[in-house]
Amino acid sequence: MSDKILVVLTNTAKYPTLKRATGLWLGEAVHFVDKVQKAGCSVDYVSPNGGYVPIDPHSLQLAPDLDWQWYDDKTFMNRLGASMSPGQVNADEYRAIYYTGGHGVMFDFPDDQPLGAIARKIYERNGVIAAVCHGVVGLLNIKLSDNSLLLKDRQVTGFSNTEEKLVELDKVVPFLSENELVARGGNYSKHDEPWKPYVVCDDRLITGQNPESSGLLADKVLQALKTK
Repeated sequence: MSDKILVVLTNTAKYPTLKRATGLWLGEAVHFVDKVQKAGCSVDYVSPNGGYVPIDPHSLQLAPDLDWQWYDDKTFMNRLGASMSPGQVNADEYRAIYYTGGHGVMFDFPDDQPLGAIARKIYERNGVIAAVCHGVVGLLNIKLSDNSLLLKDRQVTGFSNTEEKLVELDKVVPFLSENELVARGGNYSKHDEPWKPYVVCDDRLITGQNPESSGLLADKVLQALKTK
């Protein structure tokens, strides 16, 4: 029986304060899912509200061929249009949970208690929690059964303040991911250069800094699943 991984996606299609689309950063789903499926894992998709998952059009502007192959795959796109809601998920079925990014997640991941409860249950059954780029904001308020924050005193990374300023959205997002990871007690680190792949592993908590880190993060999740 293959390992099952739950992939978490946003439902937010637009910035609340801007006439600008947002949503899933497509490559952060594609590059992770492509690797884990080729390794024999199966994947399910969940979002805070279930149903339709918008794709950030900016994620297609410089998209590599692999992203376009998946974008043209009707089966994949139909699954993005019909993601599960948290109430449809049986956490006991999954060995890992992976939070994708895109700026949309800033508005619907952090305070989603049902998703946090699913992640906690997977983790406390010896599973893996992983997140990339802005997806790390889904981890900010996860508490374990002993009421401690998941992130406290853990080695973590995520979209950096420098990168947020480079995309000129640091004044638009409700908070800066790097700052909030630190505020939750996380020991934050990042690559010396923006946009370079960078992944941090702290036992079964695995985080990636930016979109370029998605494939490397998949490798680390697969390694963790082999050893657990």
